[in-house]
Amino acid sequence: MSRAGKSIFVCQSCGYQAAKWLGRCPECGAWSSMAEEMVAPVAPGVGQLPPRRSQPQPLLNLKAAPEVRRVSGIGEFDRTLGGAVVQGSVVLVGGDPGIGKSTLILQVLDRLSRGGLVGLYISGEESEVQLKLRANRLGLKSAELLVATETCLENILKMVEEVKPAFLALDSIQTMYTATIPAAPGSLNQVRETAFRLVQQAKLTGVATFLIGHVTKEGAIAGPMTLEHLVDTVLYLEGDRSHSFRLLRTVKNRFGPTQELGVFEMQEAGLMEVDNPSGLFMAERSLEVPGAAVVPSLEGSRPILVEVQALVSPSSLALPRRQSMGVDPGRVSLLVAILEKRVGLGLGGQDLFVNVAGGVRLTEPAADLGISLAVASSFLDRPVPADTLIFGEVGLTGEIRAVSAPEVRLKEGAKLGFRRALLALRQKERLGDYPGLELLGVETLAAAIRSLFPK
Repeated sequence: MSRAGKSIFVCQSCGYQAAKWLGRCPECGAWSSMAEEMVAPVAPGVGQLPPRRSQPQPLLNLKAAPEVRRVSGIGEFDRTLGGAVVQGSVVLVGGDPGIGKSTLILQVLDRLSRGGLVGLYISGEESEVQLKLRANRLGLKSAELLVATETCLENILKMVEEVKPAFLALDSIQTMYTATIPAAPGSLNQVRETAFRLVQQAKLTGVATFLIGHVTKEGAIAGPMTLEHLVDTVLYLEGDRSHSFRLLRTVKNRFGPTQELGVFEMQEAGLMEVDNPSGLFMAERSLEVPGAAVVPSLEGSRPILVEVQALVSPSSLALPRRQSMGVDPGRVSLLVAILEKRVGLGLGGQDLFVNVAGGVRLTEPAADLGISLAVASSFLDRPVPADTLIFGEVGLTGEIRAVSAPEVRLKEGAKLGFRRALLALRQKERLGDYPGLELLGVETLAAAIRSLFPK
């Protein structure tokens, strides 16, 4: 029997395997994503089995070792990690090209290594001259921050063994490769194998590791989904190129809460943290203008006030345009249908545009009421009172439902000078009176519109 390796075709998006090339992956539907890879045969035999790592034992008898956490000094970054960098953890940072991933990690390693601990930054995309120019621009000052340019995993592991850093960063994981696999860097097998070995190395040595990953046009980290399962924390750096704001969002975290949000502003000296993002987003809003409503969005444990803008105008097209930025287009279409059916607004022949100012993306249903009232305000050409805060979930029958953590949202609104809050009636009855704010409770979307825009 021949033991030569065989050739298979693997989808670089989802990992689907086929014996022949396919133009479209039958698993995820991606076009031209099948790449040929060689699979080495594995000879059967007990002698090739790895040694057993541990023996089964009662869970109550296990002793938990204390976690060693180190604060970087960049508060917005530490927030997304649950307070600090955990020793031996592996953090995956993803984002669009040029959004600031490398800049952020260089700044973090510079801060972490100022306490006398060694940080090692390995770049597979930039030369040492480019790294020096970036360091001069960012004003990096740590003498314990080491840099190198390398893409071979075996050489990188030798560097780590020689230098013994406390923090390691690799930019990017898609450029790294291992010589044990006959596949091109960035392929499914290379990304999965290099990430797996780096995670093993981090757990054995206690080196806190940061992996920078590219993002596909669909917004997911390039490579197999198992890459996100291997690491401890997944962070996404988001932002609009036309805005200076950058949002660092936690998607997965084994050492802290998920859905936390860190806010940065891109400046000449790098990414600067924003201590009061609500005040920053509210600074440029226009008062008493139809089509604008302020919504308190809860990102993890932090409330952020953002302005939802809507523009409704008569359409000359047979199929009116519906465009949304910062909110789910499907959710906006659903809310428009509720406004037409339950409230009676004639939006069928209107072009509709919805935008969240500042490049923020709203994902929670608490923004439903604010989006709906912004659309109604633009359609009726009547402004929402500038001192009114709006939040609540809208059901298919037009009812307004309670949302989580109303006290936190109200506290943030009162701090920025808001005087009224529109919310679900049941939630208002449970809260009673709130100091500094007049609470307006409504049961339905129609009642909310009548409350803000009386005839």
